[in-house]
Amino acid sequence: MGVCANIIEGVVGAPGRIDKALAEASGLSRERVKALLGEGRVRLSGAAVTQASLKVEPGTPFAIEVPEAAPAEAVPQDIPLAIVFEDDDLIVVDKPAGLVVHPAAGNLDGTLVNALLHHCRGRLSGIGGVARPGIVHRIDKDTSGLLVVAKSDRAHEGLAAQFADHSIVRAYRAVVGGRPVPAAGTVRGAIARSVHDRKKMALVEDGRGKHAVTHFRSLEALRGATVVECRLETGRTHQVRVHMASIGHGLLGDPVYGRTPSTLRQSLQRLGFSRQALHAAELGFVHPVSGQSVQFASPLPDDMQTLIDELRH
Repeated sequence: MGVCANIIEGVVGAPGRIDKALAEASGLSRERVKALLGEGRVRLSGAAVTQASLKVEPGTPFAIEVPEAAPAEAVPQDIPLAIVFEDDDLIVVDKPAGLVVHPAAGNLDGTLVNALLHHCRGRLSGIGGVARPGIVHRIDKDTSGLLVVAKSDRAHEGLAAQFADHSIVRAYRAVVGGRPVPAAGTVRGAIARSVHDRKKMALVEDGRGKHAVTHFRSLEALRGATVVECRLETGRTHQVRVHMASIGHGLLGDPVYGRTPSTLRQSLQRLGFSRQALHAAELGFVHPVSGQSVQFASPLPDDMQTLIDELRH
């Protein structure tokens, strides 16, 4: 077996499930192999594979891409936070666009976690690990809006259970290109890492990715665009961005999945709007300790409101 940079290469030694066989052949843990499979970082005989339960034969060549490790521990940093709600068990913040949620390769500090460690004086749930304390869910760096973070392990477990059973209320506001027809509907489609570009997510055949459902409705027609509300039944990476792009109405400003109509490019350039037009506007759940139903709302940030105002004319 050879190791070149962050690529582990070799051949399978024993037959059986791919996660177990690769763990034995690579020296990685079985859970680590499963995670890398899910991220599209594993190839068998040159072809990308993602299912841990696939059977593999001895002598099959494999290659595993192992990303650089995240920092062992985040450090507190005095970064301003917009606190929407806080008690002894959890905190709800209104994240600005541009702020990364937790440290990882390329963003080792200056993240929401660094800010929370300073604000909470280190009192965050440890279930997420030392690099992601308290993090139950996340939103993209360039998506703004509401995020709940666990301060106690009891809150973390309770919130995680609600995310798992899809009982969390999450509604986004987005500005998409064109006019969705019909004006409201539901997009269903499994999402997984793209086999062509591991930095992107893609719609894949059922059984390969994670089941994802987005309910959308048009709120306001604009010049060449539409303000839509997207309610998530599931919460997958880049879900709104991938699903809306899949029906031909990508988010304005989205550098990965969006295709800004040529008639609107000048407006976005003039405004300096270069992020996906997406805002986590509503968040609701049952408080995991008090048992009370709580609901939070966040107004559109200035850049999205300015974009909408521009496209009203």
